[in-house]
Amino acid sequence: MDLENQKRVKEFAEKFGGENVVVVIGAAEAEAAGLAAETVTAGDPTFAGPLTGVSLGLKVFHICEEEIKSVVDAGVYDAQVGMMEMVLDVPEIAKEMNSIRSQHCKF
Repeated sequence: MDLENQKRVKEFAEKFGGENVVVVIGAAEAEAAGLAAETVTAGDPTFAGPLTGVSLGLKVFHICEEEIKSVVDAGVYDAQVGMMEMVLDVPEIAKEMNSIRSQHCKF
């Protein structure tokens, strides 16, 4: 997650409260999704950005997880994500996201 996005997420959590923020990630690989998820839950593991040492504990999901997919308009989802979903390892991504949530999410 780039430094500008870390800053935005931190500002939203401060402004709206962590319990009112959900982060949706769209990374193509489980490892990249996990790194972004860890950043918004436990803090920036690369020690390079605004979330270094900041444990927000935010709710975090990948766009391909059923919790998100089920609440997005099916036509919009198919148009924006459907093609990519066919080449992603969705079970591996979901496994990684579940692991991060179980370890670090507060809300």
